[in-house]
Amino acid sequence: MEIAVTAFSYGEPNRRRTVVHLNIADFAVAVERQVDGGLKDRAVIIAHGGGLRAAVHDMSEEAYQSGVRKSMPLGIAMRRCRNAVVLPPCPDRYERAMADLFREVREYSPLVETGDRDGHFFIDLTGTGRLFGPPADVARRMRRHIRKRFGLVPIWSVASNKLVSKVATRLVKPVGECVVAEGEESGFISPLPLALLPGIEKNDRLHLADLNLSTAGQVAGIGEDALATVFGNRAGFLFDRVRGIDASPVMPAGRVPEKIVASRELTRDTMDIRLAEQRVYELVEMIGAALRSRGRTARTLAIAVDYPDGARCCRQLAVRPPSANDINLFAVARQLLFMAWMRRVRLRRITLSCPKPVHHRPQLALFGAMKETLKNDALMEAVDRVRRRFGHDAVCPGRILENRS
Repeated sequence: MEIAVTAFSYGEPNRRRTVVHLNIADFAVAVERQVDGGLKDRAVIIAHGGGLRAAVHDMSEEAYQSGVRKSMPLGIAMRRCRNAVVLPPCPDRYERAMADLFREVREYSPLVETGDRDGHFFIDLTGTGRLFGPPADVARRMRRHIRKRFGLVPIWSVASNKLVSKVATRLVKPVGECVVAEGEESGFISPLPLALLPGIEKNDRLHLADLNLSTAGQVAGIGEDALATVFGNRAGFLFDRVRGIDASPVMPAGRVPEKIVASRELTRDTMDIRLAEQRVYELVEMIGAALRSRGRTARTLAIAVDYPDGARCCRQLAVRPPSANDINLFAVARQLLFMAWMRRVRLRRITLSCPKPVHHRPQLALFGAMKETLKNDALMEAVDRVRRRFGHDAVCPGRILENRS
């Protein structure tokens, strides 16, 4: 069981800019190869734990070509790549490497957004041309310095937004470079398969495949109104993605998007609906407690369910009105569980998150609904007081007593 909380305050709205995406492919493996030169050119798998149920954290290009994928159970990965060297992950080592790389790229811009120990960097170079020269030259300089100082070889791309720059590096992986000029975003994205576009999930692609749509250009051609008949409010997001439009900013150095995350790996793979609901309620309790302790409410909730074969399905719903009450949050989380659990396959892990907590408290409903809302809020306040004084297990909802582990 784990819970992570991070915070960020958004700055001014995004404007037209130049974004460099640096990506050190198979980052964990690349770092391990710097430590042990004998791993070079060998198939390498990095996995949590040593059991066959352990999930693959990262793999080398050699292992990838053999069919190994991230989050795949180690037992399956080893059957697909029998000659692979299996190593445990070393998060501290990857974090130190990320810090070294961050200091290198930070010299070129105050707007540097990093991934989570994964070798990804977005660098906003808007307005830096007089200081450092053309963005492509800066990217080549970064690559040359990183290779010389750390022995790591990043791939890079230059584009006007994060979406296009990330897609560009995916195209040239594992080694290469790409420049997408301003105004060419839609033409660049148009012929690409939907699987290359971040944010377009597997179920989105399945629905679009039912309409015989497999590339970004085909989806863009049917228009937003047609998409809305299938995807509702999500249509606008998808329509922007397939045209290469992305307004998300590059985060200021050292900051990350605000997010509250709670995750639970099941003690055994299960198809027991009641047990899955119990685990979701436990996650809701963690999310709700984190929100209330900070005076925040959830405007949206997102869920990710992981299967033993490494597949993952994600869903997101609005919380109306925004709430920090476990009872209200569970109603949304339970709905999300059944939206995401679409396969007749056992579950391995459930992750619940509140992507963007809000500060304001929702307006109370009228008449009878107001009384119910006040009663539920008072209940949560009482539960929080008891747990602060006597510990979390002092109060346990009956919903999660059975099969609790």
